[in-house]
Amino acid sequence: MYQKKMDKDIRCPLEYGLEIFGGKWKPRIICVLNEKKILRYSGIRKEMMNITDAVLASALKALIRDEIVQRRSYEEIPPRVEYSLTQKGESVVPILQSICGWSGIFYNKDSDHALMQCQKCDYNAPTSGTL
Repeated sequence: MYQKKMDKDIRCPLEYGLEIFGGKWKPRIICVLNEKKILRYSGIRKEMMNITDAVLASALKALIRDEIVQRRSYEEIPPRVEYSLTQKGESVVPILQSICGWSGIFYNKDSDHALMQCQKCDYNAPTSGTL
């Protein structure tokens, strides 16, 4: 079994934030759940496109561990599991939208391939060109 040689050395709140909601897939999952509110695993997978089951499962597990996403199981046959944002997860959404808005100033967007959730962010808003 793999064991890390060193514990994480997070010395800055920004590092903590990027550890929690950074990366390629976590922000997308958060945005999908923010838009759809409650989804089953297959619904998240469908919305995400181009993500493997292993990566999605790992990202969801990390988001659940960090209390960004909640997983709710129902005692039914067949079993049903739903995912949604926690209050902590909902508090991340304006931050991600702000990053998206900032990125839109510099990002060469391809609107034909933008995710539906991304099209709802402010990155399409016209900018004045000043920072």
